[in-house]
Amino acid sequence: MGFLSRFKDALDPDNVLMEVMNGFIEGVAMKRSLGVDQETWEPGKPLKLCLAGYVGTRNTGADVRVEEMIRQFRHVVGDDDLELTIMSVNHARTAGYFRTVRQVEIPVVFPKFLFEECPKHHGVIACEGSMFKSKFANALSTMMAGSLGIAAVEDKLAVGYGAEAGGMTPQLRDFVKKHCKHALVQCRNNPSREVLGRLGVRTTGGTDTAWTFDPGSPEIGEKLLREKGWDGKKKVVVICPINPFWWPVKPDLGKAAAQTLVGQYKREHYRSFYYHHSSEDADLKYDAYLQGIADGLERFLQEEDAFTILVGMERVDRQSAEALSERLTVKPPMFISDDYDMYEMVSVLRRCSAMISSRFHAVVTSMPGLVPSGGITMDERIRNLMNDRGHPELFVEVDDEALDEKVYGMLRRLWDDGEQISDDIGRVLPNQFALMGQMGIDFMDEVQRVYPEFPRRDLPDDPMAHLPPLSPHLQGLMEKYG
Repeated sequence: MGFLSRFKDALDPDNVLMEVMNGFIEGVAMKRSLGVDQETWEPGKPLKLCLAGYVGTRNTGADVRVEEMIRQFRHVVGDDDLELTIMSVNHARTAGYFRTVRQVEIPVVFPKFLFEECPKHHGVIACEGSMFKSKFANALSTMMAGSLGIAAVEDKLAVGYGAEAGGMTPQLRDFVKKHCKHALVQCRNNPSREVLGRLGVRTTGGTDTAWTFDPGSPEIGEKLLREKGWDGKKKVVVICPINPFWWPVKPDLGKAAAQTLVGQYKREHYRSFYYHHSSEDADLKYDAYLQGIADGLERFLQEEDAFTILVGMERVDRQSAEALSERLTVKPPMFISDDYDMYEMVSVLRRCSAMISSRFHAVVTSMPGLVPSGGITMDERIRNLMNDRGHPELFVEVDDEALDEKVYGMLRRLWDDGEQISDDIGRVLPNQFALMGQMGIDFMDEVQRVYPEFPRRDLPDDPMAHLPPLSPHLQGLMEKYG
C-alpha cells in the first residue's frame, strides 16, 4: 500500500472513530489493571445488562427484534434476577417501547459515552441484526463491537444476539477480530458463523428474534386499512420499497458544512454529520429499481382487482415510498413507521394477502401471519430466508435488468399459489422457534460460564421452554405445523 493510500485511510472518519474507540477500550482495561472500582456481579445481585443496538430510528425490524430479546431474557433469566438498560439514539422515538427497561440516549459521537456507560453493567448484549457489516454503516458496527470489547476486557458477559456478519472493510475486520475474540456471537445463519470463525470469534447458531412478536388484535390492522380506503373485502397487496443504493452511511464534515452554508446534500442527509452514499450511478440504479417495481405492479393490477398499500419499515423509507407512488397510476395509501408504532405496522402487514419487500423484517414479521411474500434483495438476508423457506424463485436482486418481469411473476405466483406458499411458510416456523429457544439455552450457558454462581431458572431442557410466552395465535401454529 502506497503512502497516499495509507494517509487517506488514516484520515477516513470511520477509521478515526475506530482508533478513538480503541483508545477508550484500552482505558477501561487500564482502569481495571489499576484496581479502579468497577461494577461487579455478586450472588444475590440482579444481573445488570446493557443492550447496544439500533433502536430510536423508528426501524420497525430493529425495534421488534429487541422487544422479543427483552421478553426472552426476562423469561430465561427471571425478572427478579435481571436489570436491563437499552441505548436509544432518540428517546422520543422509543417512548412507550421496552417497558420497565431503563433507556439511555447514545450520542452521535459515542466512544466516551460507552467508556462511561458500559462499565456500570455486568454485561453487554449487542442487538442489531446486521451487526458486523460495512454494507450499512461502519460506525454502527464499531459501536456494537466496541461495547462488546469494553465488557470483554472487564471479563464480563459480552454477547452478540441473533447477529449477522458479512463483508467488512479491512479496518473494521481487524477491529472486530481484536475486540470480539472473547465475546460470544449467537448468529442467525451459518455464513455469518463462517465469517466470524475466520476472525477467531466464538459463535453459536441461532435465528432472528422477531419470530415470536405478537402485534395484538388483527382488528388493529383492519381498522387502519379501512381508514385508508380498504373495503374490507379486496385482497391487500403490500410493497415495501427502500433505496438500496445509498448505503453505506458515512460521516462527512465537508457535506455537513455545505448543507449548513448553502443547503446542499439535504436528500442524502441521514443524521448529524452522517450522509448516505450518493453518485450518478447510484441514482440511475435507484431509478431503474423503482421503475421496475412500478411496471411489474401496474401490469399485475391490470389483471387483478387488489387494494395496494406501500409500507416504509423505517422512517427513511418514506422517500422511496413517495417516489414509487409517483410512478403509479393509482396512488396507494402509505404506512410509514414514523406515523405508526411497531404493533400497528406488523398488524397491518399480517392482514395482507401478498407482499413484495426489500425489507428483511417485513418478510419475517409477516410470516407468522402466513402472508405469501417475495423479496427484492440488496444483500444475503432475504436471499438466505427464501432459500431456507424452499422458495428460491421468490426473490430477485435489486439491480436485476428484468426486475419488472420478475416482480410481475412473483406477484402472479403469490396470488395464484398463495395457499400453498402460506402452508410452506407455516412449516418453516417451528424450526425458527426451536432455533430461538436454543439461543436462550446457549445464552444461559454463557451467563454461567462468566458467572458460575449465577442462579439458573428451573426450566425443562427443551428449546421451546426457553422461548418468551407465545400468543394463542402462535401456539395454534405450533400445534398445526409442529
